Amino acid sequence: MEIAPGVFGMITTTYQAALYLLRNTPEKFAKDPVHWSALQAGQVPADCPALPMMQRRPNALWMDGPVHARLRQSITDSLNLVDTHALAATVTRITDTLIDQFAARGQADLVSDLAGQVPTLVLIEMFGSPPDLGRRIVLAMAKLFDTAHDAVQANADLEAACLELTRLKRRSPSQDVTSWLLAHSAGLSDPEMVQQILLIFGAASQPCTDLICNALLLMINDDRFAGNVYDGVQPVGDALDDVLWEDPPVANYCPLYPRSPGTYENIPLQPGVPILVSFAAANSDPQLTAYADRRAGNAAHLSFSAGVHGCAAPDLARLICETAVERVLDRLPDLTLACTREQLTRRPGTFMSGWAALPVTFPPATATSGGHSWTPVTPPPPPAAPSASTPTATTSTPNPPVSAPWAPPPR
Repeated sequence: MEIAPGVFGMITTTYQAALYLLRNTPEKFAKDPVHWSALQAGQVPADCPALPMMQRRPNALWMDGPVHARLRQSITDSLNLVDTHALAATVTRITDTLIDQFAARGQADLVSDLAGQVPTLVLIEMFGSPPDLGRRIVLAMAKLFDTAHDAVQANADLEAACLELTRLKRRSPSQDVTSWLLAHSAGLSDPEMVQQILLIFGAASQPCTDLICNALLLMINDDRFAGNVYDGVQPVGDALDDVLWEDPPVANYCPLYPRSPGTYENIPLQPGVPILVSFAAANSDPQLTAYADRRAGNAAHLSFSAGVHGCAAPDLARLICETAVERVLDRLPDLTLACTREQLTRRPGTFMSGWAALPVTFPPATATSGGHSWTPVTPPPPPAAPSASTPTATTSTPNPPVSAPWAPPPR
Protein backbone atom coordinates (compact mmCIF):
# COMPACT_ATOMS: atom_id res chain seq x y z
CA MET A 1 0.00 0.00 0.00
CA GLU A 2 0.96 3.66 -0.38
CA ILE A 3 0.81 5.16 3.12
CA ALA A 4 1.54 8.68 1.88
CA PRO A 5 2.83 10.01 -1.43
CA GLY A 6 5.97 8.02 -2.22
CA VAL A 7 5.92 6.17 1.14
CA PHE A 8 5.04 2.47 0.94
CA GLY A 9 4.36 -0.39 3.32
CA MET A 10 1.99 -3.29 3.83
CA ILE A 11 -1.41 -3.61 5.50
CA THR A 12 -3.40 -6.45 7.03
CA THR A 13 -6.68 -7.43 5.37
CA THR A 14 -8.07 -10.12 7.69
CA TYR A 15 -8.96 -10.50 11.36
CA GLN A 16 -6.51 -13.35 11.84
CA ALA A 17 -3.63 -11.44 10.24
CA ALA A 18 -4.25 -8.41 12.48
CA LEU A 19 -4.46 -10.60 15.57
CA TYR A 20 -1.30 -12.47 14.57
CA LEU A 21 0.71 -9.26 14.39
CA LEU A 22 -0.69 -7.74 17.57
CA ARG A 23 -0.24 -10.90 19.64
CA ASN A 24 3.30 -11.43 18.42
CA THR A 25 4.52 -7.96 19.38
CA PRO A 26 7.27 -7.41 20.45
CA GLU A 27 8.66 -10.96 19.99
CA LYS A 28 8.28 -11.14 16.19
CA PHE A 29 7.24 -7.59 15.36
CA ALA A 30 8.75 -4.38 16.72
CA LYS A 31 6.83 -1.19 17.42
CA ASP A 32 9.85 1.11 17.54
CA PRO A 33 10.17 3.01 14.21
CA VAL A 34 13.94 2.71 14.52
CA HIS A 35 13.32 -0.49 12.54
CA TRP A 36 11.79 1.46 9.62
CA SER A 37 14.51 1.11 6.99
CA ALA A 38 13.21 3.78 4.59
CA LEU A 39 13.11 6.31 7.43
CA GLN A 40 16.63 5.50 8.58
CA ALA A 41 17.89 5.74 4.97
CA GLY A 42 16.42 9.23 4.59
CA GLN A 43 13.90 8.06 1.99
CA VAL A 44 10.89 9.49 3.87
CA PRO A 45 10.57 13.24 3.16
CA ALA A 46 10.77 15.46 6.23
CA ASP A 47 7.44 17.04 5.22
CA CYS A 48 5.69 13.69 4.71
CA PRO A 49 2.16 14.23 6.16
CA ALA A 50 2.12 10.72 7.66
CA LEU A 51 5.47 11.12 9.44
CA PRO A 52 4.13 12.83 12.61
CA MET A 53 1.78 9.87 13.05
CA MET A 54 4.53 7.27 12.50
CA GLN A 55 7.77 8.79 13.76
CA ARG A 56 9.63 7.59 16.84
CA ARG A 57 8.49 9.15 20.10
CA PRO A 58 9.56 8.38 23.67
CA ASN A 59 6.09 7.26 24.74
CA ALA A 60 4.41 3.92 25.39
CA LEU A 61 3.00 3.60 21.88
CA TRP A 62 6.35 3.46 20.11
CA MET A 63 8.60 1.64 22.56
CA ASP A 64 9.29 -2.08 23.08
CA GLY A 65 10.33 -4.20 26.05
CA PRO A 66 11.11 -2.76 29.51
CA VAL A 67 10.98 0.85 28.31
CA HIS A 68 7.47 0.29 26.98
CA ALA A 69 6.40 -1.46 30.18
CA ARG A 70 7.65 1.44 32.34
CA LEU A 71 5.95 4.12 30.28
CA ARG A 72 2.68 2.20 29.91
CA GLN A 73 2.51 1.57 33.65
CA SER A 74 2.68 5.30 34.31
CA ILE A 75 -0.33 5.79 32.02
CA THR A 76 -2.47 2.97 33.37
CA ASP A 77 -1.75 3.88 37.00
CA SER A 78 -2.56 7.56 36.41
CA LEU A 79 -5.77 6.89 34.47
CA ASN A 80 -6.88 4.45 37.18
CA LEU A 81 -7.02 7.45 39.53
CA VAL A 82 -9.74 9.12 37.44
CA ASP A 83 -13.04 9.27 39.33
CA THR A 84 -15.50 7.80 36.82
CA HIS A 85 -18.53 9.35 38.53
CA ALA A 86 -16.93 12.79 38.36
CA LEU A 87 -15.91 12.11 34.75
CA ALA A 88 -19.48 11.26 33.76
CA ALA A 89 -20.66 14.47 35.43
CA THR A 90 -18.01 16.46 33.52
CA VAL A 91 -19.05 14.93 30.19
CA THR A 92 -22.70 15.68 30.97
CA ARG A 93 -21.95 19.30 31.89
CA ILE A 94 -19.82 19.94 28.82
CA THR A 95 -22.27 18.23 26.44
CA ASP A 96 -25.24 20.11 27.90
CA THR A 97 -23.39 23.42 27.65
CA LEU A 98 -22.66 22.81 23.97
CA ILE A 99 -26.24 21.73 23.24
CA ASP A 100 -27.56 24.86 24.95
CA GLN A 101 -25.69 26.93 22.37
CA PHE A 102 -27.63 25.54 19.38
CA ALA A 103 -30.82 23.96 20.77
CA ALA A 104 -33.00 26.91 19.75
CA ARG A 105 -31.74 26.86 16.16
CA GLY A 106 -33.34 23.56 15.26
CA GLN A 107 -30.24 22.67 13.29
CA ALA A 108 -26.62 21.78 13.99
CA ASP A 109 -23.53 20.12 12.67
CA LEU A 110 -22.96 17.37 15.22
CA VAL A 111 -19.24 17.33 14.34
CA SER A 112 -18.25 20.98 14.74
CA ASP A 113 -21.00 21.96 17.20
CA LEU A 114 -20.68 18.97 19.51
CA ALA A 115 -18.63 15.81 18.98
CA GLY A 116 -15.57 17.66 17.72
CA GLN A 117 -15.38 19.50 21.04
CA VAL A 118 -16.62 17.15 23.77
CA PRO A 119 -13.65 14.72 24.06
CA THR A 120 -10.94 17.38 23.92
CA LEU A 121 -12.74 19.64 26.41
CA VAL A 122 -13.11 16.68 28.75
CA LEU A 123 -9.42 15.84 28.36
CA ILE A 124 -8.41 19.44 28.99
CA GLU A 125 -10.19 19.28 32.35
CA MET A 126 -8.80 15.83 33.14
CA PHE A 127 -5.27 17.13 32.54
CA GLY A 128 -5.80 20.42 34.37
CA SER A 129 -4.94 22.45 31.27
CA PRO A 130 -5.63 26.20 31.07
CA PRO A 131 -7.95 27.20 28.18
CA ASP A 132 -5.24 28.77 26.02
CA LEU A 133 -3.13 25.62 26.09
CA GLY A 134 -6.23 23.56 25.45
CA ARG A 135 -6.99 25.62 22.35
CA ARG A 136 -3.51 25.03 20.97
CA ILE A 137 -3.63 21.31 21.67
CA VAL A 138 -7.04 20.95 20.00
CA LEU A 139 -6.09 22.74 16.79
CA ALA A 140 -2.71 21.02 16.40
CA MET A 141 -4.15 17.56 17.10
CA ALA A 142 -6.81 17.99 14.41
CA LYS A 143 -4.15 18.75 11.79
CA LEU A 144 -2.11 15.71 12.79
CA PHE A 145 -5.04 13.33 12.45
CA ASP A 146 -6.01 14.74 9.08
CA THR A 147 -2.38 14.35 7.87
CA ALA A 148 -2.66 17.93 6.66
CA HIS A 149 0.05 19.63 4.60
CA ASP A 150 1.20 21.50 7.70
CA ALA A 151 1.19 18.42 9.95
CA VAL A 152 4.90 18.81 10.71
CA GLN A 153 4.38 22.34 12.04
CA ALA A 154 1.29 21.14 13.91
CA ASN A 155 3.41 18.48 15.58
CA ALA A 156 5.91 21.11 16.75
CA ASP A 157 3.08 23.31 18.06
CA LEU A 158 1.53 20.36 19.88
CA GLU A 159 4.78 19.36 21.57
CA ALA A 160 5.41 22.95 22.66
CA ALA A 161 1.95 23.18 24.25
CA CYS A 162 2.40 19.84 26.06
CA LEU A 163 5.80 20.99 27.38
CA GLU A 164 4.26 24.19 28.69
CA LEU A 165 1.56 22.16 30.48
CA THR A 166 4.20 19.85 31.96
CA ARG A 167 6.24 22.73 33.38
CA LEU A 168 3.10 24.39 34.73
CA LYS A 169 2.15 21.24 36.64
CA ARG A 170 5.67 20.68 37.94
CA ARG A 171 5.38 24.10 39.57
CA SER A 172 1.76 23.75 40.69
CA PRO A 173 0.57 20.12 40.88
CA SER A 174 -3.08 19.36 41.45
CA GLN A 175 -5.56 16.49 41.27
CA ASP A 176 -5.32 15.85 37.54
CA VAL A 177 -3.78 13.34 35.14
CA THR A 178 -0.78 15.56 34.33
CA SER A 179 0.14 15.86 38.01
CA TRP A 180 -0.36 12.12 38.59
CA LEU A 181 1.95 11.30 35.68
CA LEU A 182 4.59 13.65 37.09
CA ALA A 183 4.30 12.06 40.55
CA HIS A 184 4.51 8.49 39.24
CA SER A 185 7.42 6.31 40.33
CA ALA A 186 8.48 6.03 36.67
CA GLY A 187 10.14 9.43 37.14
CA LEU A 188 9.15 10.78 33.72
CA SER A 189 11.42 13.43 32.20
CA ASP A 190 9.99 16.51 30.49
CA PRO A 191 10.42 15.00 26.98
CA GLU A 192 8.73 11.80 28.14
CA MET A 193 5.91 13.78 29.75
CA VAL A 194 5.32 15.70 26.52
CA GLN A 195 4.98 12.49 24.58
CA GLN A 196 2.82 10.75 27.20
CA ILE A 197 0.38 13.68 27.19
CA LEU A 198 0.39 13.76 23.42
CA LEU A 199 -0.28 10.02 23.29
CA ILE A 200 -3.28 10.13 25.62
CA PHE A 201 -4.76 13.17 23.90
CA GLY A 202 -4.28 11.52 20.53
CA ALA A 203 -5.78 8.22 21.64
CA ALA A 204 -8.87 9.81 23.21
CA SER A 205 -9.69 12.98 21.27
CA GLN A 206 -10.35 12.37 17.58
CA PRO A 207 -11.17 8.65 18.01
CA CYS A 208 -13.83 9.55 20.61
CA THR A 209 -15.17 12.32 18.36
CA ASP A 210 -15.55 9.84 15.51
CA LEU A 211 -17.09 7.18 17.76
CA ILE A 212 -19.71 9.67 19.01
CA CYS A 213 -20.57 10.81 15.47
CA ASN A 214 -20.60 7.31 13.99
CA ALA A 215 -22.92 6.16 16.78
CA LEU A 216 -25.26 9.13 16.37
CA LEU A 217 -25.44 8.57 12.63
CA LEU A 218 -26.30 4.94 13.24
CA MET A 219 -29.13 5.92 15.58
CA ILE A 220 -30.47 8.57 13.24
CA ASN A 221 -30.17 6.65 10.01
CA ASP A 222 -30.43 2.95 10.85
CA ASP A 223 -33.83 1.41 11.51
CA ARG A 224 -32.25 -1.24 13.75
CA PHE A 225 -31.45 1.41 16.34
CA ALA A 226 -33.39 4.62 15.71
CA GLY A 227 -36.64 3.69 17.43
CA ASN A 228 -35.25 1.21 19.94
CA VAL A 229 -32.59 3.53 21.34
CA TYR A 230 -34.95 6.47 21.71
CA ASP A 231 -37.54 4.21 23.34
CA GLY A 232 -34.95 2.89 25.77
CA VAL A 233 -35.41 -0.71 24.59
CA GLN A 234 -31.93 -0.99 23.10
CA PRO A 235 -29.18 0.66 25.17
CA VAL A 236 -26.71 3.11 23.70
CA GLY A 237 -23.91 0.70 24.59
CA ASP A 238 -25.25 -1.78 22.01
CA ALA A 239 -25.06 0.89 19.31
CA LEU A 240 -21.48 1.69 20.31
CA ASP A 241 -20.61 -2.00 20.01
CA ASP A 242 -22.07 -2.05 16.50
CA VAL A 243 -20.03 1.01 15.50
CA LEU A 244 -16.83 -0.45 16.96
CA TRP A 245 -17.38 -3.49 14.75
CA GLU A 246 -18.67 -1.83 11.58
CA ASP A 247 -16.97 1.57 11.48
CA PRO A 248 -14.06 1.74 13.97
CA PRO A 249 -12.76 5.28 14.52
CA VAL A 250 -9.15 4.15 14.06
CA ALA A 251 -9.33 2.43 10.69
CA ASN A 252 -5.67 1.74 9.84
CA TYR A 253 -2.80 2.26 12.25
CA CYS A 254 -0.42 0.55 14.69
CA PRO A 255 2.55 0.23 12.29
CA LEU A 256 4.73 -2.78 13.12
CA TYR A 257 8.08 -3.97 11.76
CA PRO A 258 9.11 -7.63 11.21
CA ARG A 259 12.21 -8.42 13.25
CA SER A 260 13.45 -11.00 10.73
CA PRO A 261 12.53 -12.27 7.24
CA GLY A 262 9.56 -14.60 7.25
CA THR A 263 6.18 -15.36 5.76
CA TYR A 264 2.56 -15.25 6.88
CA GLU A 265 0.19 -17.41 4.84
CA ASN A 266 2.80 -17.47 2.03
CA ILE A 267 3.13 -13.67 2.04
CA PRO A 268 6.78 -12.59 2.45
CA LEU A 269 7.48 -10.20 5.30
CA GLN A 270 10.68 -8.19 5.22
CA PRO A 271 12.40 -6.39 8.12
CA GLY A 272 12.26 -2.63 7.85
CA VAL A 273 8.96 -2.54 5.96
CA PRO A 274 6.08 -1.08 8.04
CA ILE A 275 2.91 -3.14 8.26
CA LEU A 276 -0.21 -1.19 9.21
CA VAL A 277 -2.95 -3.05 11.05
CA SER A 278 -6.31 -2.41 9.42
CA PHE A 279 -8.82 -2.58 12.25
CA ALA A 280 -11.58 -1.76 9.76
CA ALA A 281 -10.68 -4.69 7.53
CA ALA A 282 -10.28 -7.01 10.52
CA ASN A 283 -13.68 -6.19 11.98
CA SER A 284 -15.42 -6.54 8.61
CA ASP A 285 -13.64 -9.78 7.69
CA PRO A 286 -16.17 -11.95 5.77
CA GLN A 287 -15.12 -14.90 7.92
CA LEU A 288 -16.79 -13.17 10.89
CA THR A 289 -20.23 -12.76 9.27
CA ALA A 290 -21.65 -15.58 11.37
CA TYR A 291 -21.40 -13.25 14.37
CA ALA A 292 -22.91 -10.19 12.66
CA ASP A 293 -26.19 -10.51 14.58
CA ARG A 294 -24.53 -11.03 17.97
CA ARG A 295 -22.33 -7.97 18.29
CA ALA A 296 -24.09 -6.23 21.17
CA GLY A 297 -21.80 -6.70 24.14
CA ASN A 298 -19.26 -8.53 21.97
CA ALA A 299 -15.81 -7.05 22.63
CA ALA A 300 -13.95 -9.35 20.25
CA HIS A 301 -13.56 -6.49 17.79
CA LEU A 302 -10.08 -4.99 17.46
CA SER A 303 -11.13 -1.34 17.63
CA PHE A 304 -9.16 -0.89 20.87
CA SER A 305 -6.27 -2.92 19.43
CA ALA A 306 -4.94 -5.96 21.29
CA GLY A 307 -1.82 -7.36 22.91
CA VAL A 308 0.70 -5.35 24.91
CA HIS A 309 -0.12 -2.18 22.97
CA GLY A 310 -3.90 -2.41 23.38
CA CYS A 311 -5.82 0.65 24.58
CA ALA A 312 -4.86 1.47 28.16
CA ALA A 313 -8.32 2.75 29.19
CA PRO A 314 -11.13 1.54 26.88
CA ASP A 315 -13.69 1.85 29.69
CA LEU A 316 -12.98 5.58 30.09
CA ALA A 317 -13.32 6.09 26.32
CA ARG A 318 -16.64 4.29 26.29
CA LEU A 319 -17.89 6.26 29.29
CA ILE A 320 -17.11 9.57 27.57
CA CYS A 321 -18.78 8.54 24.30
CA GLU A 322 -21.79 6.81 25.82
CA THR A 323 -22.55 9.70 28.18
CA ALA A 324 -22.29 12.25 25.37
CA VAL A 325 -24.54 10.24 23.05
CA GLU A 326 -27.14 9.73 25.78
CA ARG A 327 -27.26 13.47 26.45
CA VAL A 328 -27.81 14.20 22.76
CA LEU A 329 -30.66 11.69 22.54
CA ASP A 330 -32.20 13.02 25.73
CA ARG A 331 -31.93 16.69 24.80
CA LEU A 332 -32.61 16.58 21.04
CA PRO A 333 -35.64 14.45 20.17
CA ASP A 334 -36.46 13.55 16.56
CA LEU A 335 -33.00 14.13 15.11
CA THR A 336 -33.03 13.96 11.30
CA LEU A 337 -30.22 14.13 8.79
CA ALA A 338 -30.24 17.41 6.87
CA CYS A 339 -28.90 15.67 3.77
CA THR A 340 -28.82 12.18 2.34
CA ARG A 341 -26.39 9.64 3.74
CA GLU A 342 -24.66 9.58 0.35
CA GLN A 343 -23.88 13.30 0.59
CA LEU A 344 -21.84 12.92 3.79
CA THR A 345 -18.09 13.04 3.28
CA ARG A 346 -15.27 11.45 5.25
CA ARG A 347 -12.44 13.29 6.93
CA PRO A 348 -9.18 13.07 4.97
CA GLY A 349 -6.26 10.97 6.09
CA THR A 350 -4.99 7.40 6.09
CA PHE A 351 -5.50 6.46 9.70
CA MET A 352 -8.87 7.69 11.02
CA SER A 353 -12.47 7.05 9.99
CA GLY A 354 -14.91 9.84 10.71
CA TRP A 355 -17.24 12.34 9.10
CA ALA A 356 -16.23 15.83 8.01
CA ALA A 357 -19.70 17.09 8.93
CA LEU A 358 -22.94 15.63 10.24
CA PRO A 359 -25.71 18.21 9.60
CA VAL A 360 -29.00 17.50 11.37
CA THR A 361 -32.33 19.14 12.06
CA PHE A 362 -34.64 18.71 15.05
CA PRO A 363 -37.66 20.48 16.55
CA PRO A 364 -36.28 23.91 17.47
CA ALA A 365 -36.78 24.75 21.10
CA THR A 366 -35.58 26.85 23.97
CA ALA A 367 -34.03 24.76 26.68
CA THR A 368 -31.26 24.68 29.18
CA SER A 369 -29.52 21.70 30.68
CA GLY A 370 -31.02 22.57 34.03
CA GLY A 371 -34.37 21.21 32.90
CA HIS A 372 -36.36 19.95 29.94
CA SER A 373 -38.94 22.68 29.37
CA TRP A 374 -39.08 22.76 25.60
CA THR A 375 -40.79 25.70 23.89
CA PRO A 376 -41.21 25.46 20.08
CA VAL A 377 -39.87 28.41 18.10
CA THR A 378 -39.93 29.34 14.43
CA PRO A 379 -37.37 27.12 12.67
CA PRO A 380 -34.54 28.71 10.66
CA PRO A 381 -33.59 27.38 7.21
CA PRO A 382 -31.97 23.92 7.41
CA PRO A 383 -28.17 23.70 7.12
CA ALA A 384 -26.75 23.28 3.66
CA ALA A 385 -26.04 19.69 2.78
CA PRO A 386 -22.45 18.75 1.95
CA SER A 387 -21.87 18.61 -1.77
CA ALA A 388 -21.31 15.11 -3.07
CA SER A 389 -18.80 16.52 -5.54
CA THR A 390 -16.71 18.34 -2.96
CA PRO A 391 -13.35 16.62 -2.39
CA THR A 392 -13.10 15.14 1.08
CA ALA A 393 -9.82 16.92 1.80
CA THR A 394 -11.52 20.31 1.51
CA THR A 395 -14.49 19.53 3.75
CA SER A 396 -12.65 18.77 6.95
CA THR A 397 -12.24 21.64 9.37
CA PRO A 398 -10.28 21.75 12.61
CA ASN A 399 -12.15 21.53 15.87
CA PRO A 400 -13.35 24.93 17.07
CA PRO A 401 -11.12 26.64 19.61
CA VAL A 402 -11.80 26.46 23.30
CA SER A 403 -13.03 29.85 24.43
CA ALA A 404 -13.29 29.63 28.20
CA PRO A 405 -13.26 27.26 31.16
CA TRP A 406 -16.45 25.26 31.38
CA ALA A 407 -18.88 25.90 34.19
CA PRO A 408 -22.37 24.56 34.91
CA PRO A 409 -24.97 26.40 32.84
CA PRO A 410 -27.41 28.72 34.66
CA ARG A 411 -30.31 26.96 36.30
